[in-house]
Amino acid sequence: MEETTRLIAVRHGETAWNVDTRIQGQLDIGLNATGLWQAQRAGQALADEDIGVIYASDLSRAWQTAEEIARPHGLAVQAEPRLRERAFGHLEGMSFAEIESTRPADAKRWRERDPEFEPVGGESLLTFRDRITRVASELAARHPGELVTLVAHGGVMDVLYRAATRQELQAPRTWQLGNAAINRMLWTPEGFSLVGWSDIAHLAADTPLDEPTT
Repeated sequence: MEETTRLIAVRHGETAWNVDTRIQGQLDIGLNATGLWQAQRAGQALADEDIGVIYASDLSRAWQTAEEIARPHGLAVQAEPRLRERAFGHLEGMSFAEIESTRPADAKRWRERDPEFEPVGGESLLTFRDRITRVASELAARHPGELVTLVAHGGVMDVLYRAATRQELQAPRTWQLGNAAINRMLWTPEGFSLVGWSDIAHLAADTPLDEPTT
């Protein structure tokens, strides 16, 4: 009988671009002061967990968050570039409002969650989903019976939730993807299953941002 891998998945803390509803994609934007506080709180909340390994996107906002989670455990964060956010190509750096006004055709396909919509220089949802499910499965398979932490981005969390609940890419999102929220899953060779989602108790009254277009 194959052992189950326990997974904790955490979205990075807040950035200035989250506040401005600006598309970060794979641009390297660091945490703002609130985001650093959120990361520290996530680290405190997970300090007593028996985490064996921490993998993180190599983008600063995820990496900084992962370092705060790793600190109480004396672990070195392992960089995994395949955990980066979806690449949005020519839309990166633009706000939602700017995309709506200057590229309405792109905005429409994005909001409709067209799985094949590929921004110029970016990834389609289909390509992104395949990347994330493949790397998350690969990392989980390396550590049977252990607790693995993945620190990444809102889009990554969305893909993992859909994988664990068997939701289609085009299904409207009804779940939260807040900054620094703690999410729990299990992995076996048969796939992912959900344990708990969007735990933000460690953030007290500070409700994390959750961009509706993710």
